[in-house]
Amino acid sequence: MSAQDMENVRARIPLRMSDLHEAFLTPHGTRERIGLEVEAGVLGEATGLAAPYAGPHGMAALLHQVLGEWGGAPQWAGDVLTGVHLPDGTKLTLEHGGQLEYSSPPADDLVTLVTAMQGTMEALAAVAQRHGLAIVPGGNLPFNRVDTATWVPTVRGGVMRTYFAGLGPQGQGAPHIMKLSTSTQTTLDHVSEEDLASKLRVQVAASPVVAALLVNSPLYAGRLDGVLSHRCRDWLRMDPRRCGSPRPALRAPLTAEALTDWALGMPMIYRHGPGGYCLAGARTFADHVRHGFDDGTAPHWEDWLSHLDQIYTTVRVRRTLETRAPDGPPYPHIPAVPALWTGLTYHAPSRAAAWELLRHYTPQESDAAQRALPTDGLATLLGKDSVRDVARHLLGLARAGLQARVHAGLEQSGAVAFLDPLDEILDTNETFAEQTARRWRTTHRGDPSRYVRTHRIPPAG
Repeated sequence: MSAQDMENVRARIPLRMSDLHEAFLTPHGTRERIGLEVEAGVLGEATGLAAPYAGPHGMAALLHQVLGEWGGAPQWAGDVLTGVHLPDGTKLTLEHGGQLEYSSPPADDLVTLVTAMQGTMEALAAVAQRHGLAIVPGGNLPFNRVDTATWVPTVRGGVMRTYFAGLGPQGQGAPHIMKLSTSTQTTLDHVSEEDLASKLRVQVAASPVVAALLVNSPLYAGRLDGVLSHRCRDWLRMDPRRCGSPRPALRAPLTAEALTDWALGMPMIYRHGPGGYCLAGARTFADHVRHGFDDGTAPHWEDWLSHLDQIYTTVRVRRTLETRAPDGPPYPHIPAVPALWTGLTYHAPSRAAAWELLRHYTPQESDAAQRALPTDGLATLLGKDSVRDVARHLLGLARAGLQARVHAGLEQSGAVAFLDPLDEILDTNETFAEQTARRWRTTHRGDPSRYVRTHRIPPAG
């Protein structure tokens, strides 16, 4: 029986509490590879407004065209086309507001990863251009309000909106995150439980620093209001129980069992029941395991994996580590994000030095920085220290980590230069958000079409 067949069988077996920690552990022999996810708005060239889902020049039409011209397998949610899985392992999928997400197959080194992303995204930009559309990465859709962007019409999305609406003020940011936000995320491997603990704690401790360094969503509905990251601000109002830092990461000992206990104590948002997607109820996942769902059915392995996907912390922990803290940078600087995380994570001496730098900050100080950074950017304080100073130390460690990987033959020489835009931010004390705001007032003169021309992914050919 193949590994996939075994997983399919396991998905139908009721859960045993003692097995749940296995979702956080990797198979023996996993090597350290790198994955990249780039979310982007697909915007009208003249208006800067996001393309709707339906219509001859909507997101469904774009996906159908990619499927017809490039091949691959469609991804459906009922009768709604939500993505295309390309033959090389790349996935192109839609977020709830129609934002496009590129997900790479895992790569062994950064230059290979980035080259593949650029080739696919620039070819996709050429397809979008035929529809009068531009693909624009960053931290949010800059010219839409929540009520002017359209939802992708999936049942799951509707169930999620119902859940977050029921939270009152603690869920107010959810429509903005689901419909307007974009980011650039890096997925990295761990090879043992001890390795998981070492990497996760550094990534979580560094996340508010990296988010402050990379703020890049200053525009909302075409206006500047002093917020440097609308995306990070909105995450603060999207069910605090399942966002922010994964609490076990900064405690000792950090084990798969500790992560399991933490996730078990959280309520599940939705499940795929006999009648399709539905709310899971207000009880914790541990209660569902002990007593079953409200309809009397027992949770299965696929329910547990789905529950872990419904936890939106700055680092999402599964059999990989998905770093989610920062806004997406402008297109030319996207490689800086995986380069920073790879340099800090995959070189043990840099990782140890980063932990020594960060270990003294308390969870409360980290939370305070997370709350301040949407407006303060590099002026944010982590404890009594400037985020800018801490970021400079981390950037130096990441650069040393990448240089060591180059010397070991694990990276191509060009990987180290991917960090250069972050040095420029620290040298000039001007984040991507502040650069965008300055240009919006000056060279763009408040014109969405000028903004789009500057920030779009260049079409291939």
